Amino acid sequence: MTGRPAHTTWEPLPATRWEDAYLSGNGHHGTLVFGDPNDDRVIVSHHTLVRPNGAEHARPPHLAAELPALQARLLAGDLTAAEEFTDDRPLQWVQPFHPAFQLRLRRPSGESRDYRRSVDFTTGEVDARCDDWRSRVFVSRADDVIVQYVTAPELTLDLAQDHQLPGAPAGLGIDHGTLLTPDGAVLTLRVRYPDSDRAYTGVTLAVVTCGATRLTSPGVRVVGATGVLLLTRVRRHAGELDVVEETRALRELLADGQQPYDALRDRHLALHRAAYARVTLDLHADEAERALPGTELLKRPHSPALLERLFAAGRYHLLSSSGLLPPRLTGLWTGDWNTAWSGAFTNDANLNLQTASAASVALPEVTGALASLIQRQLGDWRENARAVFGARGVVAPAHTDGESGLSYHFSREYPLHLWTAGADWLLKPLVDHDETRGVRDPRTAAALAEVALFYEDFLSRSDPEGNLVVVPSYSPENRPANASWGAINAAMDLSAARHALHTAAAYHPGTPDARRWRALADRLPPHRVNADGALAEWAWPGLDDTYDHRHLSHLYGVWPLDEINPYDTPQLAAAAHRALQLRGAENDSAHGHLHHALVAARLRDGERVAHALGQVLDGDFFHTSLMSAHYPSRDVYNADAAHTLPGVLVESLVQSTPDRLVLLPALSAAYPHGQLTGVRTRFGAEVDLSWTPHSATAVVRPSRTHRVELRTSSDTEPLDLVAGEDRVLTLGAR
Repeated sequence: MTGRPAHTTWEPLPATRWEDAYLSGNGHHGTLVFGDPNDDRVIVSHHTLVRPNGAEHARPPHLAAELPALQARLLAGDLTAAEEFTDDRPLQWVQPFHPAFQLRLRRPSGESRDYRRSVDFTTGEVDARCDDWRSRVFVSRADDVIVQYVTAPELTLDLAQDHQLPGAPAGLGIDHGTLLTPDGAVLTLRVRYPDSDRAYTGVTLAVVTCGATRLTSPGVRVVGATGVLLLTRVRRHAGELDVVEETRALRELLADGQQPYDALRDRHLALHRAAYARVTLDLHADEAERALPGTELLKRPHSPALLERLFAAGRYHLLSSSGLLPPRLTGLWTGDWNTAWSGAFTNDANLNLQTASAASVALPEVTGALASLIQRQLGDWRENARAVFGARGVVAPAHTDGESGLSYHFSREYPLHLWTAGADWLLKPLVDHDETRGVRDPRTAAALAEVALFYEDFLSRSDPEGNLVVVPSYSPENRPANASWGAINAAMDLSAARHALHTAAAYHPGTPDARRWRALADRLPPHRVNADGALAEWAWPGLDDTYDHRHLSHLYGVWPLDEINPYDTPQLAAAAHRALQLRGAENDSAHGHLHHALVAARLRDGERVAHALGQVLDGDFFHTSLMSAHYPSRDVYNADAAHTLPGVLVESLVQSTPDRLVLLPALSAAYPHGQLTGVRTRFGAEVDLSWTPHSATAVVRPSRTHRVELRTSSDTEPLDLVAGEDRVLTLGAR
């Protein structure tokens, strides 16, 4: 093996399906780039683009007055009582995410020779070339603008903004505007939603080099140019947008004395490249396989080169979709108005899996985006707690469009309004981030206090032994085999309540609140082990497990929490492992397989990690773009697998808590050699790890002085770390 993993992917043909188009994004704007020299299309998206559907006025159900009666019925053994805890509304989906429009650059058709399109993960630049034609696209993290630069001798093309994308609803109000300028043109497209005062407007500034520009319908024709630079932004708004001001802002980006494209790219690279390059994975893959185009590499699901590229692409796509908000179910991209599950944020597994690795793979940009979503919705979370539970504090929704954080999306089969663990799960990556840097964010401290306040009010019932009871309790998205979905003491709810209360206390040390929260946590019941020797999904006696399900909510204490582990709670860890063995894959969803892998890694089961990962790699889950699908055979465009996979690989190689470092807990035998560099730990150190079949070396670079426990496959020992002093650890036979 020589060389290093390629931080790019490429194809010898243009994309014909939007799912295969290469992606660029800055966490605000996103692009799907087809790279066709005769009909170059760039589909534009923005995190704020959600279509009004009535959900913008929806509120949570006001059920608090009925809660005591429901609790009494459930505790008395009425196992279907929660089905009546509703205001009888029909299922209301959140506002669906949708694309804005596509920029189309049509050229006279001709024979295409020496074609190649690629995306460079280190720059975020999508590059397509054919003969002497070239098109480059990136979305600037510095200037929040979509940049496209097309060059060719005697370039002739028609440029337009086209709103006609699959699934676009009838009744959209469309207004095109075109203004010729001394150096090109300004194109505007305003799209007004039916029966709404909401609209969005796209503004494209075209700067033409050495050519003429004239009006066509609905855009412009460029003739005899050597280059066309396009700057595009999209704004969602009420009323009218000041297009003159938007155009002025775009033109200001060209004021630098450098060549405009290079200047824009340099400003972007200063932010994007630094973030992307923090962590790398090298599996000593074959150089010939590393050089393959994506379509060919995907045909080799067991190739280390494929895993290297998916790791790189996963971090790239995760970074590119995180900014204003964290990644949606589709990341930041879609080419169709009919996005599955509204292209929303699903908080009971999907968003959580996608963002969980942010701290370890050194992407604070992702954590910041998640924090932004939480902070803007805390007021809605308070209303959820008051309306549904009559409690102070906060309750997070299971589903959100990014605007509203209210719990109105629920039904009999999905009583998501009963779920109380969401706030703890969403805040967990923020807590991990604070641990990696050694500083507690006061905003996270305040949010945790509100979660604890909710539990103070909600945990009001006790069992005959004096333990607190979580009632009603929902284990997403499963039900007991002998009861309805709304039940009692779901394992996830117990773990989340315990973790939230203890974590809130740790963020408010020495206060009466902290003492009260710890005492409340100590009154929660222990987990239950069922007759199969498995950790029960519901700790309430008499509730039977349903094993064949895609979610693994009951193993929340194993991952992402540290409550159950092989070192401190070996008996519970064994029961959790038995539960994992019994769990089916149900509908083969990618998030289910990779959630399984993450739990298996925590339980040191490398074979199970490899099998779960193999289900995804062998299942044809990845498009040519290296974005993933929700189901096998590339069915339903979805970012879960793409964004979660890097975290699975890191967890199999390096795990940490504030007081423990675990090296090579679940390494697959399929990857006997490798290096992982730049991983962050929750005790404030950076770790570089290399391994062979016979040994391993770790370089630990601590930022603070601390003693941790070092765990390897063969040993346990204390590790004293001093801030600023690297420690080189040599591990023997694995």
